[in-house]
Amino acid sequence: MAGSILKKRKAPSREELAEDSGSEDEIPSGLLNGALANSDSEDGSDDSSSEDEEADEFPEIGSDEEEIDSDEVPSSDEEADEKDEEDEDEDEDEEAGEVDEHGRKTVLDSAGNLRYIYPEIDTGYASDDSDREEVNTVGNIDLSLYEEYPHVGYDINGKKIMRPAKGAALDALLDTIEVPKGWTGMVDKNTGGDLKLTREELEILRKIQMDEVPVDGYDPYAPTIEYFTSKLEVMPLSAAPEPKRRFVPSKHEAKRVMKIVKAIREGRIVPNKPKEPEKPAYYDIWANEVPREDHVMHIPAPKLPPPTHDESYNPPEEYLPTPEEKKKWEEEEDPEDREKDYLPRKSKALRLVPGYDRFINERFERCLDLYLAPRVRRNKLNIDPESLLPKLPSPQDLRPFPTTTATVYRGHEGRVRTLNVDPTGVWLATGGDDGTVRIWEILTGREMWKIKLADKEAVNCVKWRPVKGSAILAAAVGDDLYLMVPPIFDPETEIESRKILEHGYGTAASATKDPTKKEPPGKWTKPMDKLTNQGVIVMVTVKITIKHIAWHRRGDYVATTSPEGQNRAVAIHQLSRHTSQSPFRKSKGIIQRVEFHPFRPILFVATQRYIRSYDLSKQELIKTLQPGARWISSFDVHSGGDNIIVGAYDKRLLWHDLELSTKPYRTLRYHEKAIRAVKYHQGGYPLFVSASDDGTIQVFHGKVFADMMENPLIVPLKILKGHKVTQALGVLDVDWHPKECWLFSAGADGTARLWN
Repeated sequence: MAGSILKKRKAPSREELAEDSGSEDEIPSGLLNGALANSDSEDGSDDSSSEDEEADEFPEIGSDEEEIDSDEVPSSDEEADEKDEEDEDEDEDEEAGEVDEHGRKTVLDSAGNLRYIYPEIDTGYASDDSDREEVNTVGNIDLSLYEEYPHVGYDINGKKIMRPAKGAALDALLDTIEVPKGWTGMVDKNTGGDLKLTREELEILRKIQMDEVPVDGYDPYAPTIEYFTSKLEVMPLSAAPEPKRRFVPSKHEAKRVMKIVKAIREGRIVPNKPKEPEKPAYYDIWANEVPREDHVMHIPAPKLPPPTHDESYNPPEEYLPTPEEKKKWEEEEDPEDREKDYLPRKSKALRLVPGYDRFINERFERCLDLYLAPRVRRNKLNIDPESLLPKLPSPQDLRPFPTTTATVYRGHEGRVRTLNVDPTGVWLATGGDDGTVRIWEILTGREMWKIKLADKEAVNCVKWRPVKGSAILAAAVGDDLYLMVPPIFDPETEIESRKILEHGYGTAASATKDPTKKEPPGKWTKPMDKLTNQGVIVMVTVKITIKHIAWHRRGDYVATTSPEGQNRAVAIHQLSRHTSQSPFRKSKGIIQRVEFHPFRPILFVATQRYIRSYDLSKQELIKTLQPGARWISSFDVHSGGDNIIVGAYDKRLLWHDLELSTKPYRTLRYHEKAIRAVKYHQGGYPLFVSASDDGTIQVFHGKVFADMMENPLIVPLKILKGHKVTQALGVLDVDWHPKECWLFSAGADGTARLWN
């Protein structure tokens, strides 16, 4: 029978499934899945073959228990037939009843009692409610009690309201359908179905969410309605006559007045009593304060300074003010201008000390200071000061370096301005204010040769030619440069040296003069016979006072510096041709000194504040060093050519690394007065010195590493003291021995010293 029923049933379409009100158990899953799969077919009905296949799938749902016969499972059609049969029985019972004169039927109920059935009232089309929705009439009963039943309540006629279809299959179907208007996703409590809202209800919800008034036509800015007018009404509101009690005096009020009069006579009430001045109310804001622990970031208040002698009740006499001081203190208009807020007073005993009238003011100002003054917690760093200093090697590990005076060379009258050691390291040449040039034997300290070049002018500089095998000494006196060969060497050396100096005479005579060119800065002449007999071979006149001499490493060129010469401050003289030239057309500042690079064609020129390096082969500026000194006095180039030390009159000693920066690598301030001379050791020792007007010579260890990534090591070694300061001048010049660790110094005290 089940098979026949299933064959007769048609496959429900999408509209039928949506309108079906059966329970979840009445929708077979296999049939619904088939409907979703075939929803796109053009034909609304299914073939009988597909229905047979679907009918065959139902028996497979069962488990291992006894299978249920398909006849035992009532279908929706069978339930509808049974319901129709029950309605027909009830109609037959109602028709069997008798109708009385009022038009009602009388029937017997199940208990045998009479029951009246009234005829239906035909209300006509005007009261037709065929489109009225079914309303659940269960009231406030919890719908969870109906969860086990297929219905959710009853309508007004007492018929069951079936539960709407639910399930995953139906949800999948509904997801494919567009969401209808008014869909909320909530469940209606009365029907158990989806709760849908109308357009008007949705508009009300939108206004509530936007904090608007949901009532249509509400104007929040309507004009104010005046309920009371500003006109004064003259006519009374009532026409009743005035009562008598308003004209007759009240006995009760008379009694109260008599009581007040009696109290005034007895003095218990004082009329117009003057009010006592109100006392100011004080409140202790710390009365209910509870002691608590200090915060982690609590900063204690600074303590007041301890009292001094003048704050004593019995101060010494010298602390008491004089009448003039007391009057001046009292006449001060602004108390803040006073040095002290009080005047010291003297009392014989502590019990006679009067009260301090400004005690409250001072306590208040102290509280203001503690409240308003900001305080900052300063973390104290427990750092050993020695650890901040660079770890330098001990001077004992850096020996040898000069420490004591070995020889003192005396003989000059006045200051010894300059000195220089010859390349062999045997002879020492000195020049002084007496206009003489003296040559000393270094080991013995004897004066071996002397020549007087001027009577009133001093010898500013002496320099040996830095080439071995020759004995040429250059000396600058005034505006003249003297080139001489002292007669203290062996004959071969003297002859060779004279040839070098005299070879230029033939070259200068054969050269033709060009009238278009400017006059050279130096004029080469032969000295007088007196000087020639003493060893002077050539004299060069530059017409400007020469302050410094610098030899080229090959010995053919010598540069002279004349700070007063402006554009011709520097002159370069060539021995082999007896010619002079000025390398600069215009000088940038006052030139103080020039030096040649040890092995490159570079000329260093020092002005008052800058040191410029020029490439002589390319004739261009290479670099400008900025020592930062106010006035450069001297400088020297390291034997490696990449470092320079600079001495200045503002007591600074500066070390420049040419590969690092144009600013000084290290600035040393050890001298108390101006630095006159600085010098590197050119014989292989990592030493350099500085001489100052304070009469001291400071020896430093300055090691330059081959690794470019490692900075030079500078260590102060020794302070040499021996020269006396004469007329605010101390040590004027220094020089190193070319081979040994010996230092020579020239002082304003008229002596030259050897330190070893």
